[in-house]
Amino acid sequence: MKRMIKYIGIVLLLASATACKKDFDLINTNPNAPIDVQPSLLLRQVIYDYGEQMSYEGFVAGNLLGQHMSMTDFNLFDRHALSQPQLGGNPWPVLYKNLRDNQILLEKSQGEAIYKVYEGPAHILKAYIAMALTDIYGDVPYSEALKGLEGNTAPAYDKQEDIYLAAGGILFELDAGIAAINAYSGVQPLTGDILYSGDLTKWKKFAKSLKIKALMRISDQAGSISYDVAGNLQTLVTENDYISANTDDALFRFTASQPNSFRMQKLREGDFKQFVMSQTSDTLFSMYNDPRDLTFFRTSADANDPLNGLINGINASTTSIVAANYSLASMWFRENTADLPCNFMSAWETQFFIAEACEKGLVTGVAKTYYDAAVTNAFAYWATDLPATYLTVGPGAYGTTGDNMEQIMTQKWFASFMNGYESWIEYRRTGYPALLPVSASLNNNLIPVRMPYPTDEEALNFGNYVTASSNTNGNSINVRVWWDIN
Repeated sequence: MKRMIKYIGIVLLLASATACKKDFDLINTNPNAPIDVQPSLLLRQVIYDYGEQMSYEGFVAGNLLGQHMSMTDFNLFDRHALSQPQLGGNPWPVLYKNLRDNQILLEKSQGEAIYKVYEGPAHILKAYIAMALTDIYGDVPYSEALKGLEGNTAPAYDKQEDIYLAAGGILFELDAGIAAINAYSGVQPLTGDILYSGDLTKWKKFAKSLKIKALMRISDQAGSISYDVAGNLQTLVTENDYISANTDDALFRFTASQPNSFRMQKLREGDFKQFVMSQTSDTLFSMYNDPRDLTFFRTSADANDPLNGLINGINASTTSIVAANYSLASMWFRENTADLPCNFMSAWETQFFIAEACEKGLVTGVAKTYYDAAVTNAFAYWATDLPATYLTVGPGAYGTTGDNMEQIMTQKWFASFMNGYESWIEYRRTGYPALLPVSASLNNNLIPVRMPYPTDEEALNFGNYVTASSNTNGNSINVRVWWDIN
């Protein structure tokens, strides 16, 4: 990515040096190649590219780390050799590419009055992508990143605490996005918006749900920072202006066929069939008698065990299995991708966060009320009928298992299938639901708590990489990020 930024800077430098030549621009301008990108195209590009790529990453990597699925072969990542991504497991370039494109959008919105309508959404998307980036990796280049045209091609790594709390950080950008929407009085439509069709009121709900999410992510550090986590959470809950209904979810849907179908439809059948139901999924769906098992998975060829999960991280060279005896992902993810949502933020996710906040005493309210609403919305989100007694009898009924936090987080885990790296991130933060040891770990039987910096960073940003690597015990995947104190 940084080579590309350097290259762009060189091109612009050469162009400026030769601009004095008579008629140069006239003679050398290709009338069929645009020299500027319209904000509507940038907005659509950022939303779609991020959503499509991170949904794919969620399926082939996030689902393995969160143990929704396991792999039958070619599974070094599933065995937790995270520095060896295969079909996926390298979100770094996806995140930075979209941060860069969104920064262009933000600067356009601030530089020209006609584009002011884009400012709020651009601030919100910046916060959203930055949160994913730092939650996956920890300390990362942020405040100095995306400044290649200004001559900074080796950005320093920001501390995660600063990425959340400093000026220009996640919470700052969300507040700036809300303020920009509140201040906008123009008549220009927000075009290119495939999340909300230009509805700024819903973008504001999105921002407030993201702020709830960010505050809950850092809530275990509330006692050591000056930011009033509980007070800000209480204000957001009291205002009740977050995403609380599925009709306000920040999402788009894939199409039935290419080019905008879910990527697993485009992969070879053999690649798709390497991903099967995990033993963790098998255990949890059975424990909760949860009908979403048939939403996410199809039945296997094993008549005695039609929904059958495989333990994560087998050594395929020494373990013989019959892949057909395990449950593949359902038709939603290959044959029927027009039914598949690409989720940025949802009612169920927000309500699970508020239920947790109630349970921890961070806000006033009844945790069960938010939990029940979240579960109901999660079933509807995945187009699955909620059993009549699910919320009143058995482990799905709030307060019946003896561990309310485990119930909240397990239900969130069910709904988070394919949702980027969210299940794994939330497991790291809370310890729920309990994940199983992988069969043939390449990480000393430890579940990773961060992704390693990619090898390109050592080559292209060596000095800053050395510092970041030293701060993570040699770029170890077992060093916790700042908010993770469990």
